[in-house]
Amino acid sequence: MGNPGPQTGHVGLNVTDLTRSTAFYQRVLGLEELGGQTNGDRKFAFLGRDGTLLFTLWQQSEGAFPTGLPGLHHLSFQVADLEAVRQTEVALREIGVEPLYDGVVAHGEGASSGGVFFTDPDGIRLEIFAPTGAEAAPVPTQGAPTCGFF
Repeated sequence: MGNPGPQTGHVGLNVTDLTRSTAFYQRVLGLEELGGQTNGDRKFAFLGRDGTLLFTLWQQSEGAFPTGLPGLHHLSFQVADLEAVRQTEVALREIGVEPLYDGVVAHGEGASSGGVFFTDPDGIRLEIFAPTGAEAAPVPTQGAPTCGFF
């Protein structure tokens, strides 16, 4: 069997408020805190699921994420189905986060995949999507993938 090549290990994010971001990612993505440090000058959190590290949050930033500069475009997370996407949308609205589009949208014209697009407390763009079930959902961006220009 050959080498499968690189796979994403975990995602490390700079945040402005560790407590706020930890609560956000736990609530919206259902992550658990696996470790970290909340005292002193070097604050960080390890978040994951079932003991597997998925996110590291580092409190070492100011301001908001600069979407107009080169770098990260957005983070996308696949869930099992559109019902799980809708549950995420409900959780977002419960904590006062409005999706960037009006609810669940398709990835493009004729696409069966779709999801909800939003930002974290520091302005990092995020997407939760399902691979099927969004055929009847609106397409907010004509002529380009929905996740490309938001």
